[in-house]
Amino acid sequence: MSAQPVRSRFAPEIIVLSGCLIALITFGPRASAGLFQIPMTIEHGWGRDVFGLAIAVQNLLWGVGQPFAGAVADRFGAFRVLCAGAILYAAGLVVMAYATSPGMLQLGAGVLIGFGLSGCSFNLVLGAFGKLLPEHWRPMAFGAGTAAGSFGQFLFPPIGNILIDSIGWNQALVVFAGSVLLVLPLSLALATRPGAKSGASAGPAPAPGQSIAQALSEAFRHRSYVLLVLGFFTCGFQLAFITAHLPAYLKDAGLSAAIGGWTLAVIGLANAFGSLTSGWLSTRMSKRWLLAWIYLGRSVAIAAFILLPTSPITSIAFGISIGLLWLSTVPPTSSLVMLMFGTRYMAMLYGFAFFSHQVGGFLGVWLGGALYELYGNYTLVWWLSVGLGIASALINIPIKEEPVERIPGLQPAE
Repeated sequence: MSAQPVRSRFAPEIIVLSGCLIALITFGPRASAGLFQIPMTIEHGWGRDVFGLAIAVQNLLWGVGQPFAGAVADRFGAFRVLCAGAILYAAGLVVMAYATSPGMLQLGAGVLIGFGLSGCSFNLVLGAFGKLLPEHWRPMAFGAGTAAGSFGQFLFPPIGNILIDSIGWNQALVVFAGSVLLVLPLSLALATRPGAKSGASAGPAPAPGQSIAQALSEAFRHRSYVLLVLGFFTCGFQLAFITAHLPAYLKDAGLSAAIGGWTLAVIGLANAFGSLTSGWLSTRMSKRWLLAWIYLGRSVAIAAFILLPTSPITSIAFGISIGLLWLSTVPPTSSLVMLMFGTRYMAMLYGFAFFSHQVGGFLGVWLGGALYELYGNYTLVWWLSVGLGIASALINIPIKEEPVERIPGLQPAE
């Protein structure tokens, strides 16, 4: 059967553009968090474990909130969820700017930003794309939305460095908060009718009246989905650790703060290309093998970086190599979720995969700070990232790229 997107008063081009801008705006401040670690900890006399725990909580609560935000967006439409998420995100940045105790930092950088991101990040954008766009638009739109988030990482860290140097780190966070509120008008283009359903030729025929509980039960009984979720853990571990601790790692190696900012920026720029390429490849090759090669490539890039002497050249080279693989896992992962289960509960089911991603992110950031305070370096966490990348490459290989087998005549209890 032919997939019919949910009707929208906006053209597909406007939907993609608005979604990409939301992804860019929401990813930028979050990707710049590592720039604030040293000035904040120096001013308040905190250890890096304090900052690391706040960002770890952010990653965890982003993951915890994502399935619920996805379920609400699937049931009631994306617009309200995006607006609520943007308001929480902006409030969290302001609280973070004026935090004078570890508890306030946990509230702002951890709780508010974490739950805010769950409601307005690119994951919700991808779910809206799956419902609003014609089927032939979806794979490249997934790549474009992910790439736009990456371009936010390219834009915001250099801007963050300039703002920190010129108006201080506190006011830099307030400026970032103002930018996040631009999500409110942009989210109008991603509005869907409450309970709207789209066709599902990209996956199995929808089960008649399938409930949220039935969709979850079906997904977690599906071996390939469970493997996909487990493999995504590594993605979060590696990305969150690098985002939060790479600038400090380079500073410890004697490089300037600008090198840390530009390395994060280069990661974002390279990822824009990598994500688009991944979206294109997701339509032309095995998605499980694409994921396996991405995870293996990350392990090779990280191992080379920590074995070579640290310098501006090796830092930028690492930024390019890891950037090409940074969020390139998202298009094949989201495409596999849609292939297995269709689009009806895509935002929620991808949200549970993302929860695994964010549990990995929590551990990556928290262990980075805790083990640094314990051993005075990040060596153990770097090598753990290498090992996890190899494990995820192997985990993705057995995945079956086919729709779930639905029981004929399945009807939920009313």
